Parts: sequence; C-alpha cells; structure tokens
Amino acid sequence: MNEDLRKTLLADVKRVVVKVGTAVLTDARGGIDKRLIHSLCEQIHELRCRGYTVVLVSSGAVGAGLSLLNLKERPTAVPKLQAAAAVGQAKLISLYDDSFETHGYHAAQMLMTRDDFEDRARYVNARNTLWALLDLGTVPVINENDTLATEELRFGDNDILSVLVAHLLHADLLIILSNVDGLLQPSGRNKPAEVLGLVEGMDESIFDLVQHKHSRLGSGGMGRKLEAVKKALDAGEPAIIANGRKRNVLPRIIEGQDIGTLFVPSAPKMQSWKRWISFAARPRGHIHVDEGALNALRQNGKSLLASGITSVQGDFRKGDVVTIDLQGGASFARGLTNYSSDILNVIKGLHTNQVKKKLGENAFSEVIHRNNMVLLS
Repeated sequence: MNEDLRKTLLADVKRVVVKVGTAVLTDARGGIDKRLIHSLCEQIHELRCRGYTVVLVSSGAVGAGLSLLNLKERPTAVPKLQAAAAVGQAKLISLYDDSFETHGYHAAQMLMTRDDFEDRARYVNARNTLWALLDLGTVPVINENDTLATEELRFGDNDILSVLVAHLLHADLLIILSNVDGLLQPSGRNKPAEVLGLVEGMDESIFDLVQHKHSRLGSGGMGRKLEAVKKALDAGEPAIIANGRKRNVLPRIIEGQDIGTLFVPSAPKMQSWKRWISFAARPRGHIHVDEGALNALRQNGKSLLASGITSVQGDFRKGDVVTIDLQGGASFARGLTNYSSDILNVIKGLHTNQVKKKLGENAFSEVIHRNNMVLLS
C-alpha cells in the first residue's frame, strides 16, 4: 500500500532537487569518498536519461578541505573554516566534473548566500542562470558560499539551502540524502527504532522524534532536515529523506520503492512569487493589526487596509517584505508593503478615503494587496 501511494505521488515528478550531506560524501578517514561521488553521478545520469531534470545541492567542501589540509577537526575560527572550504570546494567540483564528463556533460558550480535569495533581483537572476545551465545540458552543483559568507548571510547548513533551491527551480520533489535510513520511530524496549515510511502532516509529534546529533564534519542534523522538509510541504511539494549510501538509491526512490521516509504535502502548490515571499525573503519589519483585519485577511481573502493597522514595528521601505501580526499575538501572514514604515505610522487606523485626503488621490488603497500576501496560519 505504501509503495502504491508513493508511485501515485511521484508519478508527475519531473524536476528534482537532490541534497547530499557531508556524512554521505566522506569516508571513514574523513576524506571525500570518490566512489560514492562516482555512484551518485551515475544515478543522476540515469535519472536524466529517464527525462528528469536534476539539480544537486552538495555539502562536503569543508570536509574535503580538512582532509587536504590534514586538519583533524572542523575549525571553530571562521577564517580557517573558510580557508578549508576554499581548498575543498575546488577539489569537490573537480570530482563531480570528472564523473559527469564520462557521460558527456559538465558539472556547473553555483555558490550562494542568503543575499542571493533575499534580494528579488538577485533571486530572479539566479533562477535565470540555473535554467540556462540546465538548457546547456550541465548538472548544476550548488553549495553555500562558505568561503565568503558571514554569519548573517549563512543558511547554517545545506538542508535549508536545498529547499530554497527547490523553490527557485519550482521543483516537484526534494530528496535529502543522509547517513541514516530516514526518520526513525522508537519501536519499544530492546527493539531497534523503525523507519517511518510515510509521514502525512508535520506537527510537533514529528519534531519530537528527532535526536539532535551532528556528524563530526557536518553542520546539520535531523532537526534541520525536518525544518527544510516542512518548507517544502508548505509549498505543496513532497520530500524524501533517505540513506545516500544505499545502492542505487535515487532510481529506487523515483520508481516508488519503499525506501526512506516520504513526507506528503497537505497544502496546494504555491506560486513562485509567493514562495519567494514565504521562504526566501527576510522580513524587514512587522505590521500589527486588530481582530477585524485578521478575520478579513484570513477568512475573507481581503487585502490589508490602513484602517486595520494598530502599530508598526521596524524601519522598512516600500516594496519590502514584512510580517503581519495580530496585536499582542503571533505572525500569521507575510507580504509586500506598498508603504514605508514612516508613512504607515502616519496613516495607520485611517479609512481609505482619509488616506487619500492625507496622501493624495494617487495613494494606494491597500497597504498590502492580497496578490502579494501569503497566509502563514
């Protein structure tokens, strides 16, 4: 039954983002496992031959650098960590390119930071570059730009980067390859934990299953993988966590075999524009609203008007992404504001005709138009 459901859910998949972690790519000595990379490239080649579009998000640059520089542990000092990434990234992309070249095409390196996603112009440019690389027959290999990224520009790990790439590509499936077989569920005393084959709905009970462990070389954990998966599900796309060291894992997943944990989305597919608002852009401020505005937005699908605004928090400009919060409560929506924080502080609480009297007839009727808004809850 599980395999039948998998095959049904995966039947329409055409665009796939595959994320592979450092723990999968490194051998017992901490160096890059060349045989694993060759196998992974073989599997991606097979998917391409079947007509799938595949983008790879690959960790491993720091791990490769540590091995090449004879460093035994992941550095804590940022300059040394970035130096290891610089050395390792060159080696990593070379290994991918050599493996893909045996099939007649090249690996195309893309190094990204949060700014590439948060800035709308750079986001669109990155998407255009990605599609151009695919049109030219390459396999894009994406990694965080560990060499230059500072703390405020980092994703923290490539699990979050992978789901943002999936949104960028408008992918049909996110596959996260780890060194575990999937999401594990305790099965009782003196019994090994069992892999959950299927997860429908991401509530707190799923996150409670996580054991917060990190590998010696990597920066992620199952908790971060679940955060990435939830972002995929919220956009209406399925995701799978599986063991990247399993034989021929990618073709087996695509065929619908019962391998790893399949997470099923409950939300409909989200438009590209709204994915950017929801997941990529960092909010620059908060707009607090009353109960009437909350109901108008959530229940009736209305735009946000100045009359429902009670207060403004932060310093933001027209066109920035902001959150919409119930006064004294949590954020329930995000959107692109038509007004800066300075102007909103002048017109908050005013009806539309009063706003036009104060700002002129060319003033926007809506503070945030419904088409530029996403409900979070």
